[in-house]
Amino acid sequence: MTTYRIPEIAQKYLDYDMIQKHTDLPLFPDYRTRLLYAFLNRHSVLAGYSELYSLVTSLVQVGLDTHDQVSVNSDIKEQKAARSRQLKVLAGDYFSSRFYHLLSLAGRIDLIGVLSEAICEANRLKMNLYLAMKGAELTAEEYLRQTVEVKSELYLSFSGLLENGAGGVWPRLLKLFTRCEVLLQEIVRSESSQQYRDSWGFWHVQQFGTRDEQKLLRQEESDPAKLRALWLKYKVASQLYGQLESCMSELQTAIQGLESEPLRQELKSIGEPIRRYLSAPRATQEV
Repeated sequence: MTTYRIPEIAQKYLDYDMIQKHTDLPLFPDYRTRLLYAFLNRHSVLAGYSELYSLVTSLVQVGLDTHDQVSVNSDIKEQKAARSRQLKVLAGDYFSSRFYHLLSLAGRIDLIGVLSEAICEANRLKMNLYLAMKGAELTAEEYLRQTVEVKSELYLSFSGLLENGAGGVWPRLLKLFTRCEVLLQEIVRSESSQQYRDSWGFWHVQQFGTRDEQKLLRQEESDPAKLRALWLKYKVASQLYGQLESCMSELQTAIQGLESEPLRQELKSIGEPIRRYLSAPRATQEV
């Protein structure tokens, strides 16, 4: 069994001076990628391609996530912001295109079709989410559910390639790991007034807040202090922590039910950073 080193290999394609200098890239999808690698590495036929398949899937995901960061406002006057926007578009295209190249070189043309269909489906799900956001029709839980769906789709496409036993548990484990990952990111967003728009906290306050509070959310440039006060009032961070704890408990139960002891231990190892995060002391002003 080979050592997991996908993030290091991916840096060869992600680490470009021009991109690093002028724009920020999304987080590497490590939980999902490591989970995929763990399952493929135990496949009787695909084990030899576990590194390649996990790598190309992660690069496509980074490409999709990079495009998600592109501002919808194309009329950007400030040169630095305009350059960052242009590079996000180009970088997303470049990362996504690497899977064609790498799979073609390896002669694994079959997976190109699988991932291409998954990209189309992920974009369809993403469009549904954007339309719901635009129409202000989302609850916080619906936002979370649809976000998990979007972020799971590429990896979910491997369900049909995994062997019988693994294929049966794959969708549930993928969903739980992805939900934990999204909740972690939402906790970080809840601590920054710069990332509040269209976050879980945003939709939670939109759902339960007063009309004046909802109006404050919709302002182009809201007062950070007032936003922080809203997040404290509606206990956004503590509710996200509670959901993460619940999701992690469900994930641990699902892992414990696996028949393979080596797989159980590896998946526990993948989830260990989440467990440590939850067990660490945390300061909160919420009462």
